[in-house]
Amino acid sequence: MDFFVDRELPVPLRTQLHGLIEYGIACGELLPGEALPSVRELAEKVGVAPMTVSQVYADLKAAGLIDTRPGSGTFVGDSHQARLAARADATELHRQIDHLIDESRRLGIRSSDLVSLVNARAFYRDSIGPRLRIVMIGIFRDATASYARFIAARLGRDVTVEPLTVSSIERNPAAMARANSADLAITFANRHREVATLVPNTKVVTISFTPSEETRRALASLDSLASIAVVSRFPDFLPIMKSGVQRFAPHVSEITATTLEAAGLEALLANVSVVIYASGAESVTELLPAGMQAIEYRHAPDTADIERVIVPIIKAERVSSQGEENPKRNDIDAKV
Repeated sequence: MDFFVDRELPVPLRTQLHGLIEYGIACGELLPGEALPSVRELAEKVGVAPMTVSQVYADLKAAGLIDTRPGSGTFVGDSHQARLAARADATELHRQIDHLIDESRRLGIRSSDLVSLVNARAFYRDSIGPRLRIVMIGIFRDATASYARFIAARLGRDVTVEPLTVSSIERNPAAMARANSADLAITFANRHREVATLVPNTKVVTISFTPSEETRRALASLDSLASIAVVSRFPDFLPIMKSGVQRFAPHVSEITATTLEAAGLEALLANVSVVIYASGAESVTELLPAGMQAIEYRHAPDTADIERVIVPIIKAERVSSQGEENPKRNDIDAKV
């Protein structure tokens, strides 16, 4: 590791040197058992007083990060930070930390303020205790994010729900790792086999999805004289989508359904007054004349299925995680 201090920084040299070694241990640049320079060697290398190095080493030893062996020298200790840094899966965490630092600098947040924010958030998370990690695995990013928010709102603070798409899991190793380390994965019934293959280490369940309340209201408010074009990216989704439009807009009689790739799409759009497009077919809006009404046919998770399928799993996981620590509380939870 290259030891150095930057005298142009408004940070004391002792603080810089301490942070350099601690960060080196945390990020795997200094491994457990690795020898550190002697006090005199390091002082001469970075151009500080030996007393400064001695104080830094003393602080790091007190923190359990380094060990001093009489007659042998100073070595990186077998600390929790060092063991964490030596793990292969810590590399992605380091990348995320660096991204967080870069983003905070872009926003003008000082390093000390960022540390305070992280400490405050960590304290909050510790105060609410462990939470079940759920991933909502869908097809389209924005729609999947809305499903995750909906589910999280229904389940409350005991869980976190992260949105992931099938394509992101297939292409991104980090997304693959997060999906496979989750406690539970939720997806569509027709995607269960595909998702179960992608995340073999995670329990996968399916729930029903129904047209969202916003979609229903928008369809119900349409003028009865409107002429509608129903557009989907997937041909096999058209029948059920058109049926849903007819169900929630029964007063509209002129409804034509087509796919995003169909020939004559632009000609069709020129002769209707409203376009209803499925999630994933947003590009159709680029073909519309200015001012034409466009409604996304967005789904939402079925609340009854959330209660029937997901809630019992959460209760069972909570009881399991408590184990024998509080059998009385287990009995109470089992009755909820």
